[in-house]
Amino acid sequence: MTRHETGLRPIDELRATVALPFGRAMAMPKSVYTSEAFLAQELEHIFARDWLCAGRADALPNPGDYLTMEIAGEPVIILRDGQGRLRGMSNVCRHRMSLLLEGRGNVRAIVCPYHAWTYNLDGSLRGGPAMTLNEGFCRDRIALPEIRVEVWQGWIMVTLNAKAPAAAEALAELDDLVGYLDMGSYHEAFREEFRWATNWKVLAENFMESYHLPVCHAGTIGGSVDLMQMTCPEGRVGFNYHWIMKNDEVPLSLAHPDDTRLTGDERRITWLISVYPSLMITLTPGYFWYLSLTPDGPGHVRVLYGGGMSRPWAEDPQAERHMADLRALLADVNAEDKHCVESVYRGLCAGLSEPGPLSHLERPNYDFARYIAGRIPQ
Repeated sequence: MTRHETGLRPIDELRATVALPFGRAMAMPKSVYTSEAFLAQELEHIFARDWLCAGRADALPNPGDYLTMEIAGEPVIILRDGQGRLRGMSNVCRHRMSLLLEGRGNVRAIVCPYHAWTYNLDGSLRGGPAMTLNEGFCRDRIALPEIRVEVWQGWIMVTLNAKAPAAAEALAELDDLVGYLDMGSYHEAFREEFRWATNWKVLAENFMESYHLPVCHAGTIGGSVDLMQMTCPEGRVGFNYHWIMKNDEVPLSLAHPDDTRLTGDERRITWLISVYPSLMITLTPGYFWYLSLTPDGPGHVRVLYGGGMSRPWAEDPQAERHMADLRALLADVNAEDKHCVESVYRGLCAGLSEPGPLSHLERPNYDFARYIAGRIPQ
């Protein structure tokens, strides 16, 4: 039923959905995926307010290493300065407002491609050509605005919100759950970006539930999981999660034989963690992979995708072969997911489609819907 038929705004439809107890839970209404106005609210009240992920800190090991991203329409630079500190700053020149850097790379200074105004690695202005006759120009008073950056468990966390609690504080409960794996010591081995034709929430929800694994991923990882061995507890304030007890079909998902720190079930549990709003982490004793999502209109999502191995596996003499095998497997898994999530978006745009009831294995989706509803004001 469309908004025209219900007379309700998308947020009103969503609040009505999440008001149901989990035992009667339904999928989110179609309008929250397709409405331009609702996406504008998400950007303002979620993406511009909460912590987002720019990838792993070890992706920027050297002074001058940088990457760029966009947060709710705001161009941002993440850069390691000369003292080894990660900094966040505006990616817009303070002169005529050109974008400064693109993609990722390494610079000795930030030079505007328009008029060559030049900034130091701390964002302070080094100089601007032909500015001596402007009596109001004062180099020392000009700098790129700073943006909050923190490193949490090896992740680069970024927010436009100066008042947001520290990332480590907001995610302390997650540390309590998976701290035994020492996620901060995992090493990133690859990082890439792509764009899919679906709403960002469809992809987030796909990650949050493993109900689809035996079917959507029948050709890859579907045989390594048992629906009856999945545990989907109630989510927490800043994240939801579930875990799977893996069999031996994918050895890299298990603890390395030389890793004696982990015992019992710790050696084979795979965690699927969704840090709100848009960081999705698969964490195993052997490897991790992640998705960091940026909406690109209602019908597209830009995805930062990366992964790597735990220290024991990274130090294994066969590490390169193991990683090559993992990347090949994950490429196939992504291809399967792409087909599924793009199919879902096409389906929810259909006139005769409507949301249905959720399985008990989709508890994270219910919690995610409640998070979204709680962030959008009346």
